Amino acid sequence: MIHPNTEVRFVNANIGYGVFATADIPRGTIVYVKDRLEIELSDKDFNALDECHRAIAGKYSYIDEKGVRILSWDHAKYVNHRCDCNTISTGYGFEIAIRNIWKGEEICDEYGLFNIEEEVPLSCNCHNCRKTLRPDDIERFHEAWDMQILSAMEKVIDVHQPLMEFMDPEARKRLRAYLCGQEPYTSVLALRCNRSIGGASHACAEIPQPEPLRLGG
Repeated sequence: MIHPNTEVRFVNANIGYGVFATADIPRGTIVYVKDRLEIELSDKDFNALDECHRAIAGKYSYIDEKGVRILSWDHAKYVNHRCDCNTISTGYGFEIAIRNIWKGEEICDEYGLFNIEEEVPLSCNCHNCRKTLRPDDIERFHEAWDMQILSAMEKVIDVHQPLMEFMDPEARKRLRAYLCGQEPYTSVLALRCNRSIGGASHACAEIPQPEPLRLGG
């Protein structure tokens, strides 16, 4: 579920549609949560689709840490990538605004956290455009992404959070524990899914959990 102060607009013929803020969304606002209405597709479910539906699901879904394709029921599926994104996925399963998003601004994500399976050319035209999304982006950039999230998380309790009630209870519990200093921060590396190479099942391999980051010394 995406933040209620958003709408879908046509961007251009090359990009298609995107999601735009209909009101200011402050840094630290939770912009997306995976709620109970999201469609979950296992590899078996995905491969059972006809060619047309596989193409649609492949375009509009993302792959979570369990290797499951998540297809949003609302217009969250139209959020585009930018290398200088204003929202980003966290190790808690929600997305957060890492800077103030102004009314009329397009909401953009970091697709490098979506367990992409092959290189994807980019043309987001931002100053720091990487030109290509790569499957190993999470290993290459997780430290920088974590720093952006840590800064935004400092504002979570200071801003209105309309999506908090729809967050998975376990994710909400872990977030509260971190904010209260009871648990260390969970890195975006928790979103990483290792897929078997050349296998039909593409099952996620068991991987060690990353060493949690801590604020301060």
